[in-house]
Amino acid sequence: MMAAMKPFGAWGLGALSLLDSAAVPIPIDAMVIAYVVGDHSKFLLYCFMAALGSAIGSLLPFYLGRAGGELFLMKRINRKRYEQLRDRFERQEFLALMIPAMMPPPMPVKLFEIAAGVFEMKTLWFFMAIFTGKFVRFLVSALITIYFGHRIVDTMSMALRAHTAYVLGVAGLLVGLLVFWVVRKVFDRRRGVRLPIEDEVEL
Repeated sequence: MMAAMKPFGAWGLGALSLLDSAAVPIPIDAMVIAYVVGDHSKFLLYCFMAALGSAIGSLLPFYLGRAGGELFLMKRINRKRYEQLRDRFERQEFLALMIPAMMPPPMPVKLFEIAAGVFEMKTLWFFMAIFTGKFVRFLVSALITIYFGHRIVDTMSMALRAHTAYVLGVAGLLVGLLVFWVVRKVFDRRRGVRLPIEDEVEL
């Protein structure tokens, strides 16, 4: 695959990322690392193109979610989990999507992408959340590769796959703490300020 896409440079990496996010599973992190190993000077370009391709490809599951993905979600998660996911998006949808996008496999990012469509997240915010999360993820892998070599990235990937439950648990805890902090800040700012809904209730 690397040999076939090498003549296309960063554009080839972007196309692979698009396919990976849209439908065809591709070890895109490994591809980014391979490109960076081949040319360290273009690591930012490779990370950018991979993130851009991923964001464009993720629009497919997003629009599938808008078209009727609620039944799809309900078949894969129970009612309680569905309501928790909905509440998370209502509180802070950008972070609720960006943070899972930053996590390496086996984080089920497509589940969050479909959920974003189901809960009618704005397309621009969806695109930016996926792009930002994926760019950070690829950038970290690229920097680790440049400073420590690609073998340490392979070792870390194997360790993450071997301890999937711990990875998902820590990621969930970080998301929860971040959402709690953001919500608390919002309410602190609004403390003592009458909201329109309160006036309507009194009327």
